[in-house]
Amino acid sequence: MILSELDAVYAADKFIDYFSNTGRIDEYLRNVKLDRMAQLPVPLFGMGPEDDLFTDFDMHPNDMDIKIYQAGEKNGFSNEYFNERLEITTSHAIEKSVPGKALKWIVKETNTDKTIGFCRFGSPTINSKPRNDWLGNVPELTIFNRHAIMGFIIVPTQPFGYNYLGGKLLAMLCCSHLARETLNKKYNADICLFETTSLYGTTKSSSQYDGLKPYMRYKGLTVSNFTPLIHDSIFQDLNKWFTARNNNKCLVKEDASSRKLKIQTKMISIIKKCLNDTEKIKQFNDAILSAKDLTQQKRFYMSTYGFKNSREVILGEQDTPIKADNYDRFEVEEIIKHWKKMATKRFAKLKNEGRLRTKLETWNTNPDEIDIIR
Repeated sequence: MILSELDAVYAADKFIDYFSNTGRIDEYLRNVKLDRMAQLPVPLFGMGPEDDLFTDFDMHPNDMDIKIYQAGEKNGFSNEYFNERLEITTSHAIEKSVPGKALKWIVKETNTDKTIGFCRFGSPTINSKPRNDWLGNVPELTIFNRHAIMGFIIVPTQPFGYNYLGGKLLAMLCCSHLARETLNKKYNADICLFETTSLYGTTKSSSQYDGLKPYMRYKGLTVSNFTPLIHDSIFQDLNKWFTARNNNKCLVKEDASSRKLKIQTKMISIIKKCLNDTEKIKQFNDAILSAKDLTQQKRFYMSTYGFKNSREVILGEQDTPIKADNYDRFEVEEIIKHWKKMATKRFAKLKNEGRLRTKLETWNTNPDEIDIIR
């Protein structure tokens, strides 16, 4: 695709303007998030999505009854219900439609009938240095996709996450046999590997996923060399603009994985190829380099779901996952029992020190009080 010089300058200025006023990743995320919140409709009093989130912060973990519900499936919660409540909870601007495998969970405390967290599983990223280092090789994709899944969203409501180690509960549930068996049934798969990354890498030296052995283990840092995504209306307008100049064809295939990232990467490549103005080229390259500085290496974690030969299965060396001695610890009931012990210690410590948080934190009600790193 070739752009005229005038068009190339126009597209370059869109990127330059978008990234010129952001100096840190937390500023970038906060700006994107606040823009999303401004677009939400104003609900009637007492009928906002925040009213479905857990607020009984005097409740002891041992008194809680945890249950998992699917979203986006027949007879389950709708995708809209999931997205609305996740959007006001997570620091990220969520993508509502993602190609590839998909399983969405809403996790509730059933005595209060309130939501305590959200999980979304999806097809893993094609390439990952920590994964390849663990395998000792780049896996054959057909085999890998049949046996692996990734956790893209593992988000507790707050301050449930802070008070009760809610992020650790959700992460362990993602490593449960329930998750694996649900995915196997839905996609005729044979899952034996789960992977996820921390929200940040070098910003924080630890993650909510630390201290979760044998369920999940740290495997190193990802490689970071990509431009943060332009979000919402700016991206949509730019995508339509490029599509119109590409004979009404999108820049990448409709079913491509990581489609939005690939579209933006293609846009940047086209602009670089078509710009001739030396000063504008420098401005554009500086903006892209500055934007890449916002992204960071993330901490990479894996679970083998209580199997002892997941590596060999994924490499195609063995056909069937074999249970390890701790296989039964990955049952949901065992995970919740383990979490309650952890959460009880956390809850008691915060209460004794007067640090228990008792105010619900959502982006649509009190954004200035939210810690962006969560």
